[in-house]
Amino acid sequence: MGAVTLGLLGSHLGVAHAADEQETGADTSLTTSVAETDPVADEVSPESEADDGDPDAAPSAEDLALGADSTAGEPEAAPETAEDGERVGLAAGQQATCDGRVKDVAGPDAQYAACASPLEPAVELTSDEQAVLSQLEAPADTSAAESAVLAAEAEAGQAGSEATPQTAAEDTAPPVAPADESDTAAAAARPKPWKEPKWCIDAGVDNTWYIERMRGCGIWRAEVNVEDVRTGRKIGGIKYIVIGYSFSARDSKTWAYQVRLLETKRWGRGVNGTKASGSASCIGKCKVAKKNFPGQTISKSAEPYGQFFMDTTINTSASKQRGTGRSVASWTFSNREWVAPSEPTKLSTVDVRCDNALPGAPRQVGCVTLQAVPVISYSQTGPWPEVAKHIKDAQATGLPGKYGTTNFLTRLTDRKKSQENRDKACPSSLERPPGKSCDEYPFASTWQGAKYGNGKFSRRMVNAKQNTDAGKALKGFYTYSRVLEGDRFLVWIR
Repeated sequence: MGAVTLGLLGSHLGVAHAADEQETGADTSLTTSVAETDPVADEVSPESEADDGDPDAAPSAEDLALGADSTAGEPEAAPETAEDGERVGLAAGQQATCDGRVKDVAGPDAQYAACASPLEPAVELTSDEQAVLSQLEAPADTSAAESAVLAAEAEAGQAGSEATPQTAAEDTAPPVAPADESDTAAAAARPKPWKEPKWCIDAGVDNTWYIERMRGCGIWRAEVNVEDVRTGRKIGGIKYIVIGYSFSARDSKTWAYQVRLLETKRWGRGVNGTKASGSASCIGKCKVAKKNFPGQTISKSAEPYGQFFMDTTINTSASKQRGTGRSVASWTFSNREWVAPSEPTKLSTVDVRCDNALPGAPRQVGCVTLQAVPVISYSQTGPWPEVAKHIKDAQATGLPGKYGTTNFLTRLTDRKKSQENRDKACPSSLERPPGKSCDEYPFASTWQGAKYGNGKFSRRMVNAKQNTDAGKALKGFYTYSRVLEGDRFLVWIR
């Protein structure tokens, strides 16, 4: 008989009894390490056993709705570096470049020049920053507005766009200032700034991207100072905060990026009439499809903003393609009293992965924030309480996937291997009480399942309908959050 390790949840079975147990009760859950020679391990589970279905079959509308409802939108701080190891945020060494440039533009007729500071972290908000952020109307749920923006862009197609392939080298090219938005009619025709999610505003100014599977947002502090080129002294300046906001969609090849500049304080001379304008580039498997950041006045009552759309450049004519890209917004400040505009300030997003590799949705392209780990949530007071309680108890024994840890589950899309996981955890020889079915954890559709994990798993007889519907929700979650082969995810039991 193979070695057996038991973690009993709601059961008082002894080791020898449990090893031979064939009548697992409704309230019995166990964590088991079963040798390959276990006589029940290779028996096929009943066809009616609830699971998350064939990974190659498209989820039904019901599955997708259940998956969307079960997806927990909990933002997390993004890693400081991108997938390629480059730091996310501002390019390094800007201050030295800025000081050198002031000397370069100095001439016999020059009086003022501008120097933009690096984006800086804030230990705590100033009263001016608190006042600006408190005036923002930030919705708790931005998904409907984001969907409308991307749908409108898809409908508009490439009309009026400036779509050209972008490379990392272009990101260092000298900026070309767009035309001023001085015409009132033109300004009125521009799309209004998109409202960032409430959790972004609540996070404060800490130079960090906060990310969910479909969006990222963060707030930075910066300033632009005016120097007298004859004396080298700072004679004025504008302090402002930058809100970076990006969002994508599970069924779109395009993602959006906005930067908004909000003045918090100004002082001295040479700052009145200052305008901001900008552009964007894309690093990786992407291109700029549309960019809109004309010259706009910055003041306490005027907030310059730029809006950009990025398209993936993966080969969508081939199957199972995926690629990542990173948007980079840049902006400069100009003033009629300055000899030249400021050097550009740059802010890059976190990596966005676009793919057409989702099982059950061949050729459908969608994009997600790569480093955001998706979370599926089950409630103990929701529609599947028996399943939720089983998972909670199983995670309490140390099994992987618990929300708030880095002990992730990883998706397995091979149908045969998933079935082997299922048959190992819930063989047909186990008696199913009336109205019950066998629920296993970790899920059979993960590499941590009973067959392909470390041999530890939990099973419990639960309400059959709850088990079936929870499985549908899991399949819908995979599709909704574009969880591909090998992608990490967590399970939150509320």
